[in-house]
Amino acid sequence: MEQPLKGILDSYTKEDSHYDEVFKESGEPKEHYQRIVERFNQYSVADFERINNEVKAAFFNQGITFAVYSEDKKPDERIFPFDLFPRIIPGREWSQLENGVIQRNRAINLFLDDLYHKKKILKDKVVPADLIFSSKNYLKEMVDFTPAGGIYTHISGTDLIKHTDGKYYILEDNLRCPSGVSYVLSNRLALKKSFFDLFTKLQTKTIYQYPEQLLEILKTVKPKNTEVPTIVVVTPGMYNSAYFEHSFLAQKMGIPLVEGRDLFVDRNFVYMKTIHGPTRVDVIYRRVDDEFIDPLCFRKDSMLGVPGLMNAYRAGNVTLANAPGTGVADDKAVYHYVPDIIKYYLNEEPILNNVLTYHCDKEEDCRYVLENIDKLVVKPVDESGGYGITIGTSLTKAEIEEVKVRIKSNPRKYIAQPIMSLSVHATFIEETKEFEPRHIDLRTFCLMGKESAYILKGGLTRVALKKGNLIVNSSQGGGSKDTWVLD
Repeated sequence: MEQPLKGILDSYTKEDSHYDEVFKESGEPKEHYQRIVERFNQYSVADFERINNEVKAAFFNQGITFAVYSEDKKPDERIFPFDLFPRIIPGREWSQLENGVIQRNRAINLFLDDLYHKKKILKDKVVPADLIFSSKNYLKEMVDFTPAGGIYTHISGTDLIKHTDGKYYILEDNLRCPSGVSYVLSNRLALKKSFFDLFTKLQTKTIYQYPEQLLEILKTVKPKNTEVPTIVVVTPGMYNSAYFEHSFLAQKMGIPLVEGRDLFVDRNFVYMKTIHGPTRVDVIYRRVDDEFIDPLCFRKDSMLGVPGLMNAYRAGNVTLANAPGTGVADDKAVYHYVPDIIKYYLNEEPILNNVLTYHCDKEEDCRYVLENIDKLVVKPVDESGGYGITIGTSLTKAEIEEVKVRIKSNPRKYIAQPIMSLSVHATFIEETKEFEPRHIDLRTFCLMGKESAYILKGGLTRVALKKGNLIVNSSQGGGSKDTWVLD
């Protein structure tokens, strides 16, 4: 008869109402977690806290931070919260996720190409035309233009959750400037230093080739007649919440990190200012939103962009990754139609399912949402970072009425979904000095080039550190875990 667990995980209490990633119903660890549970149980609370504090100090010294903006728009720089207990995904399980994410992104790329050219999917009424043309992210500047290699979404972040049925569901697509991959790489480095032997025993797939793969993907979409492309990362600057990631990726790829003011356009070619004179730029991995990238084309008051950049882009003299206008496909209202988009372009059934979604612009859906707000999650279609989301079970009667008013004033702006029971994972809570179940999701990162696709073997597991919280975003007090994919 097996002895009960002893150690820092001994006080862990399972929640029967949620799918537990680590422990069986009996309380024993699942097979792929047995070794790591045994290893963690070798530590006393004091020893574990010491390791935890060492990792936090390392993050601080390396500048692994993110910024949260207060109501007065001032950034608050914080260490990115990191939990040492990793999330483990068996190889077979990961294979299905990988295939599903690649399938989804292939279809979305074809969808974007169609939207900006023949619009067949709109003519066939698979996706409502007014849904697309009412989106602020549909850019007329991209109509009848094909990016180099036919790729719109070079880098995408697909968010997934695991429900109580043990199945994965797509929560949303992030196709503009998805962030978080630098934390994946930093988390792995920190954990490998602390638990090196476990990586050898468990044969965890490596993730360190991501910057190299990203660089190679960017090279495949270089402009025509360019032999060796000059590639840069464009950042809004050091006050951006993801600045650490911008600088991290530029350094790892060995390419310049620049701001808009470091570039200029001459005769529809883009140049970078250097101490040796202007250097032509061929590929730009931009971390600046569409509306700010070119003040001559979009927001005239933008100080972040490059005047004339869109003309150079449309002339085929520079490649932008991701392409402007991709945001029309990650609109949360369009998300509802992605399974139909997959069937339409690929003639395949979706490998991964969506969460059931109601769009308030549809009369029947809106009526249902207004009558059931207390049972639903309501989301604005154009926000990110967890902002603007309301969870019905946590609302007062007065707050429910406020949400109804907002929906009625602009139905196009809102979707609603059932309150999904995100899986939970053992997480060290510093206040109680114990491991407790906390809700998690997973952001996978997919790279698409002219002839190939690459999925990071893991991803960013985000964890809601507040008890019972279903919003995992760092801007809402969430943290992260390293994600191990086993061979």
